[in-house]
Amino acid sequence: MAKRVLVIGQGGREHALVWKLAQSPELEKLYAAPGNPGIAELAECIDIEATNIDRLVDFAVNERIDLTVVGPEVPLMEGIVDRFTGKGLKIFGPTAAAARLEGSKVFAKNLFKKYGIPTAEYRTFQDVIAALVYARSFTEKGKSVVIKADGLAAGKGVIIASSEEEAGRAINAMMKEHSFGKAGESIVIEEYLQGEEVSFFALTDGKDFLSLIAAQDHKQVFDNDRGPNTGGMGAYANPPVYTEELHNQVIEKIIKPVIKGMAEEGHPYKGVLYAGLMITADGPKVLEFNARFGDPETQVIMPMIKGDLLPLLEASIDGSLKECQVEIDKGSCVCVVLASGGYPGSYEKGKIIKGIKDLSKDTLAFHAGTMIIDNAFYTNGGRVMSLVTSANRIDQALKTVYQEVEKIQFDKMHYRTDIGKRALNREE
Repeated sequence: MAKRVLVIGQGGREHALVWKLAQSPELEKLYAAPGNPGIAELAECIDIEATNIDRLVDFAVNERIDLTVVGPEVPLMEGIVDRFTGKGLKIFGPTAAAARLEGSKVFAKNLFKKYGIPTAEYRTFQDVIAALVYARSFTEKGKSVVIKADGLAAGKGVIIASSEEEAGRAINAMMKEHSFGKAGESIVIEEYLQGEEVSFFALTDGKDFLSLIAAQDHKQVFDNDRGPNTGGMGAYANPPVYTEELHNQVIEKIIKPVIKGMAEEGHPYKGVLYAGLMITADGPKVLEFNARFGDPETQVIMPMIKGDLLPLLEASIDGSLKECQVEIDKGSCVCVVLASGGYPGSYEKGKIIKGIKDLSKDTLAFHAGTMIIDNAFYTNGGRVMSLVTSANRIDQALKTVYQEVEKIQFDKMHYRTDIGKRALNREE
């Protein structure tokens, strides 16, 4: 039966999901809410914000939507899956209770501890003085410490402090000054783990799972991991640090126990499991879990999935993943984010974007912060678009993507020139 599908969100991640779902032979009609100008070339964009759950439910009912795919985390935390399911609508993602795996650092850390999932040494706090004392127990030994707001903070609620003064400022900002609102009423303080970060993605139906792929993103705004954190300046799939031996450890020590633990807690997790891992000398440890696909990781994951994504998402909802298989490309895929000058701080919008039509037909341009004026694309956000290329080897993919990047121009365009550097260093 032909399927009517709705993708919720408007960034590069959602463009990549739309691009992949548009290839499904089962598809009849594809919508995006609210979408963006790039998505509009593949799907009908509906002017409904991702957080307007009432209107999204009404739209899905009226348009007889067969499957809804949620991109961003906020509607998941606000219970969009529960609302859709209550109306008999099929939707991909975890319930609000299960989404606490991302939405509450305290909940996640306590789950890790209870089910023996390797993570950093930590404690949770609601009292400022107790938090300061615990942080000092690390800094007085010359160790850095990580302070995390319990709730969602738009990717900014994690602060690494290397001194007592820095830790004190972070704790006071979160708990006294309420810099992150209610998200900082409770905080987690944990040891700073040394190693290499990797993101691993799997689909799960609450009992079984399908491994997808590992990726590495680049969070800091400038080359060599300098400057403030961003939503992500680029990513690449199949990082060489993620070996088969390491994968087996991640599955047995992290993925399986998390799925089992969530089910035993009465909140079976359905959707995509996005594990943020640190590969330490003692093996993989969990930094955090996210309850949705990553951005910009999705932009390199979708091109690596062979075959149809749509039935895999439905199987996650229906509890039939055990009957499914997925084939992942063994090559390389890289993404470079083109950002507005000044991002992640203040930046200007409305800069004309030139060169999109000059891109190779094999290069994917996933839009994030763009708008159309008089049939021309203009900037409309901090992360403007992602350019993505694939090849058999990482060095080939990187060479191509940076050749393509040179074709795009807009005033004060900024991007990192060292995406995939860790992979190249390992292969030398």
